[in-house]
Amino acid sequence: MGFYDRDYQRGNSYDRQPGFNLGGPRSMVTNLIIINVVAYVVQLLSHNWLTDAWILPSGWYHQPWQAYRLLTYGFLHSPQDLWHILLNMFALWLFGRDVEYRYGSREFLIFYLVAIVFAGLMWTAAEIASPVSSAVLGASGGIAAVVILFAMNFPHRTILFMFFIPMPMWVAAVIMVGMDAFGAMDRAHTAIACTAHLGGAMFGFLYYQWGWHLERFLPSADLFQRLRPKPSLRVHDPEKVDDTEQAVDDILKKIQEHGRDSLTRREKRILEEASREYQKKRK
Repeated sequence: MGFYDRDYQRGNSYDRQPGFNLGGPRSMVTNLIIINVVAYVVQLLSHNWLTDAWILPSGWYHQPWQAYRLLTYGFLHSPQDLWHILLNMFALWLFGRDVEYRYGSREFLIFYLVAIVFAGLMWTAAEIASPVSSAVLGASGGIAAVVILFAMNFPHRTILFMFFIPMPMWVAAVIMVGMDAFGAMDRAHTAIACTAHLGGAMFGFLYYQWGWHLERFLPSADLFQRLRPKPSLRVHDPEKVDDTEQAVDDILKKIQEHGRDSLTRREKRILEEASREYQKKRK
């Protein structure tokens, strides 16, 4: 259905970096594609062990400790359908590069991961009323969010819909969302998780419309630097030393003339601190 492929269910039956660069730093889009490809190879070699461990079942919320699947399912693809991962990764490469360039690599990564979780939650909510157990896997929810965010930022960019029909990006996005909405209403006759697509598309729209900036919710490197214990340093201040010595001399003179009981609490504290400092210097 255009440039982005769909998730599969089981149960019912300018100066940016290029997407692939052999030299220099890799873009976040390239890193995500590599991770997805590696995960797919492991799926094939592990005889579905990784698929069973990471896929998102519709009833996962009955075992809350399996909430991690809300993220991991987005890095799996159908082992029986090579086009599933090929089209998804092509769409991520095609639309994700411009989105990453506009928002930055760190923000793009957070956006993509949160979109996968949001799409998984939307799909779960739609499956609650279903009497049949099912499961979902695929990056399409996150990619749908990227496609919509691309369309919101570049609505008049011309793309080749279905690889050969030129049209503005906003028109292609409306068609894609419409097709998913139609598929979601006819879930009984499709094995495609259209509600996950719609969840991802909704997240991309809300992200742009409300001007979210997800990176600010995560701790920064500066915060960790501030929390790191600092070495105790002694700064020698000659003026402060002179003032302390003068205060001690005055206190000792007062003791000689009027006795120790005549000292105020502040004078006693100054004398005690001076005594501790003197002891430290002797060590």
